[in-house]
Amino acid sequence: MHLSENAMVVPENQQPLLEAWFDGVCEPVNPGGHAAYGAVVLRGGKELLREGGYVGHGEGMSNNVAEYAGVLRVLEFLATLDGPALIRGDSKLVISQLTGEWKAKKGLYLDRYRQAVALVARLGSRVRLEWVGRDQNSLCDDLSKQVLRDRGIRFRIQRE
Repeated sequence: MHLSENAMVVPENQQPLLEAWFDGVCEPVNPGGHAAYGAVVLRGGKELLREGGYVGHGEGMSNNVAEYAGVLRVLEFLATLDGPALIRGDSKLVISQLTGEWKAKKGLYLDRYRQAVALVARLGSRVRLEWVGRDQNSLCDDLSKQVLRDRGIRFRIQRE
């Protein structure tokens, strides 16, 4: 993970930028498999949050539900801290919906989408969201997959 060229510049009198990443996975089928997320938050290079969590399985689970669970965990954590934040994820759907570029119409993730929109509105201008390629999100990808590995879930869609 590295700070992109689009990162915010923070005046010296403010706290260092909070950098956050999220990811989600659903295996061995999508939708309907087991879903998990990964979430990381750093400030000035110091890790404040590094977490993988199980979301659930069966009907109602999808990779988008898992991605939204990850961004929700990051947003909830950021709400407890002060200072500007840059949130990165490799889900074009999540980033584009939360920035207003795409509309959310239907999907298994709608409840989590609504929760995330409310948190983004609460955090206001101190938070920015940025899409990154999967290669820049490997830590959260690994965290989410490890949750499923620890539960003995066999992967069919993505490489373990």
